[in-house]
Amino acid sequence: MIQRLVLVKLKDGYANESDRAELAARSRDALPKVPGVCGVTVGLPADETAEIAWDISLCIEFAAMEDVATYIVHPIHRAYVDKDLKPKTEILKAWNFEIAQ
Repeated sequence: MIQRLVLVKLKDGYANESDRAELAARSRDALPKVPGVCGVTVGLPADETAEIAWDISLCIEFAAMEDVATYIVHPIHRAYVDKDLKPKTEILKAWNFEIAQ
């Protein structure tokens, strides 16, 4: 199992409760539709320290690393990134982890 962890810092105009909630809803709607995605968890800042650093976290699960490569170029993911995420994002960091068994 692979987890892709994504942390997003939104631009100042979008770093608010309403825009975070909207992006979280869009993430929960779009990302599970991409073939190969086994699960999606969306997080919002739980405390002031987290809110200062990041606005949203995404944990996308895949059966294998090959599924991540397919996900990255899939039209549903590309539309989500290009239309929903990128225009509002100041900083985006993403890493892939193999889940230890």
